[in-house]
Amino acid sequence: MIGLGYELKVTLFGALVNLLDPFLVIPLRLCSKYYQICGIWKCKLEVQNYQSMEAFKFAIEEINKNPNLLTNITLGFKIFDTCTVLRRATEGTLWMLSGGDVSVPNYHCYEEGTLAGIVGDSGSTRSILMAQILGLYRYPQISYFSTSPLLSNRNLFPSFFRTVPSDRFQSQGLAELILYFGWTWVGLLATDNDYGQLGLQVVKQEIVRAGACVAFIENIMTGQANRGAPHIVKVIKDSSAKVILVLSSDSDFMPVVEELTKQNITGKIWIASESWSTSTLLNKEKFQPVLMGTLGFAIHGGKMEGFVEYLNNLHPSKSPNDLFLLEFWEETFSCKWNSIHNSSEGTFNQSIHKCNGGEKLESVLANVDLRITFNVYTSVYTLAWALQNLLHCEPGEGPFLNGSCTNISSLRPWQLLHYIRTVHFQTKDKTPIFFDDKGDPPALYDIVNWQLSSTGSMEQIIVGSYDSSSPGGSKMKINNTAIIWRSKLVLQHTIYKCLHLANSLIQTPQSKCSPSCPLGFRKAPIPGKPTCCFECIQCPLGEIANETDAVECQKCSRDTWPNIQQDMCLPRTIEFLSYEEAMGVNLASLSIISSLAPIGLLGVFIWYRTTPIVRANNWSLSCLLLISLFFCFLSSLAFIGYPQPEKCLLRQVAFGLAFTLCVSCVLAKTITVVIAFKATRPGTSLRRWTGVKVSYSVIVICVLLQISVCVIWLSSSPPFPDYDTETQSRVIILNCNEGSPFAFWVMLGYLGFLATISFIVAFLARRLPDSFNEAKYITFSMLAFLCVWISFIPATLSSHGKYTVAMEIFAILSSSWAMVVCIFLPKCFIILFRPHLNVRQNLMRK
Repeated sequence: MIGLGYELKVTLFGALVNLLDPFLVIPLRLCSKYYQICGIWKCKLEVQNYQSMEAFKFAIEEINKNPNLLTNITLGFKIFDTCTVLRRATEGTLWMLSGGDVSVPNYHCYEEGTLAGIVGDSGSTRSILMAQILGLYRYPQISYFSTSPLLSNRNLFPSFFRTVPSDRFQSQGLAELILYFGWTWVGLLATDNDYGQLGLQVVKQEIVRAGACVAFIENIMTGQANRGAPHIVKVIKDSSAKVILVLSSDSDFMPVVEELTKQNITGKIWIASESWSTSTLLNKEKFQPVLMGTLGFAIHGGKMEGFVEYLNNLHPSKSPNDLFLLEFWEETFSCKWNSIHNSSEGTFNQSIHKCNGGEKLESVLANVDLRITFNVYTSVYTLAWALQNLLHCEPGEGPFLNGSCTNISSLRPWQLLHYIRTVHFQTKDKTPIFFDDKGDPPALYDIVNWQLSSTGSMEQIIVGSYDSSSPGGSKMKINNTAIIWRSKLVLQHTIYKCLHLANSLIQTPQSKCSPSCPLGFRKAPIPGKPTCCFECIQCPLGEIANETDAVECQKCSRDTWPNIQQDMCLPRTIEFLSYEEAMGVNLASLSIISSLAPIGLLGVFIWYRTTPIVRANNWSLSCLLLISLFFCFLSSLAFIGYPQPEKCLLRQVAFGLAFTLCVSCVLAKTITVVIAFKATRPGTSLRRWTGVKVSYSVIVICVLLQISVCVIWLSSSPPFPDYDTETQSRVIILNCNEGSPFAFWVMLGYLGFLATISFIVAFLARRLPDSFNEAKYITFSMLAFLCVWISFIPATLSSHGKYTVAMEIFAILSSSWAMVVCIFLPKCFIILFRPHLNVRQNLMRK
C-alpha cells in the first residue's frame, strides 16, 4: 500500500505495498514493529513486487522533475508492507490516516505534508478491507492489481479506483475469446475464493447465453495442500472437452499442472486468466507438454521511457540507506554486503559469499514482466494529474459550492476525490487513462499465446488485444496466423524445437460435445443432455442446410430445388409442352396435317354434292360436320407452347365448343336418319320434320347449352397460368390451371352425354334400310369417341405436366380421326373409287 502526500516544495507521500511472495513473508527492518509482526525468518523477496515499488519511486521522481506538472509542488512517499496479512493492511491504513506509527482514529498528525491519496493494495481482499475504512473519510484509493468486481460498487466503496480492469471485463472477454474460436464444449476451473467464483459466474453466464455449453466446473481448493489436484485431473482426463478455462493464480494452479504433467495429460488448450497468463512460475521446461499453446488475457503493458535504465542503474553503493535494495541485492545474488545493516541471520544459500558490487541486475530484470509495474506507474500519475487539475481551477468555475475552488494548503480528501473521478490524460506512450462511474478504467488486455522460443523456453507472444472501449463493437482483435496451437501428438522437447513453426499451420483445435453436422443436416437435441450434445438428421425433402451445425433446415424458394447433397438450392427447369421439343413439334405437325383431311373431304363433298350418296346423307350437315372437325384438329394447337393467360383462357373453351358443334352435328344427322325413315310410312305426322330446321335446331340448342357452361365457367373461375412446384422437385411444371375443375369436367361430361345419346340413337337405327342409313357408321364413330375420352380420364390423372397436355391432344386427334374415318371414309371410297355405285338406280334398288 502506498500513501501519496504533498506539500509546497517539500512533500510526504505515504504508501502501502505487498512486497512478499504469496507463500512467504519477510522482515522489513524499517522498524521493530515490522520485524516482530512479519516474523524473524527470511524469505526470498519477490522480484515483481520489488519492481512495482521501484516503478512507484520512478514515477515520483519523474513527476517532481517535470516543470509542466505540479509546478512548485513536490511529491513524497512512505511505504508500508502488508506482509499479505489482512491485519497489517488494516493497521497500515490507520497509520497513514493518523500520520504516525500509532493509529489514532479521527486524528491527523502530518508534520511534513498532507496525505493526498493511497496507492494499493495489490490483493482484492486487502483492498476491500482498506476501501471500507478509506471510504468513510473519502480518501482516494487507487489499486494497481485489485480486480474483484465487488470493488465497482460505489455505494460500498465510494473512493476506490483502480488502474487494472475489473474481473467482470476479463470474464466477459474470456467468454468472447472462447466463442471467437467456435468452442462450444468447455471445462471451467476456478479457485474457491472471490476471484475465481465471481469470475466463474460471469464466464458461465456469457458462455451459456451464446449457446455454448459447460462440460464441467471444478474448484481449486485453496485450503488443501494439493489443491484437490488428483480429483480435478481425473475429471479433465475423463472429459471430452479439449478447451479448459482456468481462473486462478499461478501458485494455486501449479499443483494441478504438476499432477497433469505427472499423469501425462496433454492435448488440451488452456485459457488463462490474467493472474497466470504471464506467470514465470509456470514457465518451466517440464510444463511445456501440458501448457504449450495456452491462450490467455494479460494486463496491457504500456511503455515507461527510461524505467529499464533506471532499474539497471540501481546499486547498493549508490543508495546505501535503501534497505529494500540492499536486501533484494543480497537475496538475488546470494551474497552479503559488509554493512551495519546486515544481521547474522541465516540465509537460504549456505555457499554465501561477499558481494563485490560487480553483480548486474540486468540479468535478473531482463525478462521481468512490466505489465503490473505500468499500472503502478499510471496510478501515481493519476493522482498527480488530479492535483494538477485542482491547482488550475478558476474561481467561479470550480466544481464546489457557488463555483468555488479549493485551496491546496487546506485540501480535504473528498475535494481531491472529485478531480480523480474526472481525470483524463494520456501517458507518454499515448495510453488514455480515465475512469467510468464505477471507478474502473477502460478494459484493455493483451491476448498472449504460449509458444516455444528459439532457446527452447516458453514465452508469451502477443497475438491480439481486447478493448472494451473500442467503437463499433469490435472489442477483440486477433491475428490468427500468429497463434501456434499445441500439436495433437505429444512431442518431445527436441521435436518441438524443429517443428514449432510448422505447428502454426495446424488448424484451430475443435472442442465440441458432438461432431459438427455437415451441410444438408440439422442438429437434433439428445434428451437429457446439454444443447451442445446433439445428433445430425438429414433435412427433409425440399429443404437444405447450407451451413454446418444448422439448427433448422431452410425451404427452397418456389423456383429452386435442393441438390443431391441438400446444401444449396438450384434453379428449377420450367417444363411445358413447347414447339421447340420433338414431342411438341410432332403433335403440332400431326394436328396441322390432320386438319387437312376434313378440308379435303369437304372439297370432295362440294365437288360431288349432286351425287346421290352426298344428297342422301344430308349434304349441309356433312359440310358443317367437316368444318367442325377441322376446328377440332386445330384446337389442339392451343395446347402447345408457353401457357399465356389468353391461351389458358380460351384453349379448353375452344376445344369444348368445337367438339360440341361436331358431336351436335352427328346427333342431328342421327336424328335426321331416324325421322327420314319414319316419315316414309303412310299417314305419319313426322313428314313435316324432315326438313333442315330440325337438324339445325338440335345443333343450336346443344351448342348454346355448352356456351352457357363455358360463360359461367369463365365468369366465375377462369383458367390461368400456374406454376406447379409440388409434383416434381427438380422441375417447375408450367401449365394452365383450369380454375374450376368442376366446370371443366361438366363441359367434358356434356360432350360425353351428347356422344352417348348419339351412340344410343345410332345403335337403335343401325338396321334401317341402307339407302338412307349411315347410323352404323355413326355408331362406330361415337363408340370410338367414347372409348378415347373414357381412357383419357385415368390417363390424365396418372400423368403430370406436359404429358397431361400431350394426352389431351392425343385424345382430341384420336376422337376427331375416329369420326373422320368412321363417318366419311366409306362414302369417299364409293365416291372416288366406286363411282358406278354412286347412282340413283343402285340406291333405289337397295
